[in-house]
Amino acid sequence: MKLWQNFLRPNSVTEALQALNSSPDPACIIAGGTDLMLDLQQGRHSPVHTLVDVTAIPALTRLEVRDGALFVGAAVPISQVAASLLVREHAEALVEACNLIAGPQVRNVATLGGNVAHALPAADGTIALLALDAQAEVAGVSGTRRMPLTSLFLGPGKSAINKSAELIVGFYIPTHKTLKVFAKHPRSETVGAETFRVSSCFKRIMRPQGLALPILNCAVWLEREKDIVKDIHIAVGPGGATPFRATEAENTLRGQPLNEETFNRTLESLLAQAQFRTSARRASADYRKHIAGGLFKDVLDSAWQRAK
Repeated sequence: MKLWQNFLRPNSVTEALQALNSSPDPACIIAGGTDLMLDLQQGRHSPVHTLVDVTAIPALTRLEVRDGALFVGAAVPISQVAASLLVREHAEALVEACNLIAGPQVRNVATLGGNVAHALPAADGTIALLALDAQAEVAGVSGTRRMPLTSLFLGPGKSAINKSAELIVGFYIPTHKTLKVFAKHPRSETVGAETFRVSSCFKRIMRPQGLALPILNCAVWLEREKDIVKDIHIAVGPGGATPFRATEAENTLRGQPLNEETFNRTLESLLAQAQFRTSARRASADYRKHIAGGLFKDVLDSAWQRAK
């Protein structure tokens, strides 16, 4: 049985949207296809008439700094993101996440857009992007718009994107340089400067056999000013039905020194807000809760030291 009837390879976002909207029966975007092909073969995806291959569209394959942000096109292969010095400079957590997705052969064809569009609560690339406060650029017939990453998800495997009429163009990740804040003095221009730095980290716990999927993963982005956590973003997967930002934990630690007391309070906030799920093939909710503290501390300590 044929899995699709028509295959198109447009050269622009406009052509891709026209192909989606003019298909006589359901159409679907394809890039790497590492998830989609399996879903179609195993009956987990509804039948598709037209596949629209977006890998030849320049707007979706760019990786560059633009408008004060790092832009990663949705069709950029995972292996290219992992090898990029530009991404390492501005979003080290994303490099670390991409290096853990599947194996080398899959990373050569799988894309960051596909990782996000699949809408899994523990997708490595998604969790890293969430901690990095990324925004998604989404194109539809009415134009393009930027959306907070969290607004893309409705539930496990359920995307808010209308896949038959819209597509993800790429992701904008804020770039941060070392900043200096000068203190003013009435009789002198400045009397000193305080420096704060930013860093990020991603790690996960997984079973050792095969191309293991994560039991639990975590990403942290932080801004450090001397011994104070000036700002922080924390993402954990799976911490709920959708990719999870630990906002209560962020609020607990933001503006505080990082020590044992503040870490313990932050972990309490994280565990109180997270809703760990039991997976028959991965781990129970109780086990995930048990190991969350160690993983979070490891990721947080690494990001903290990098910012030093």
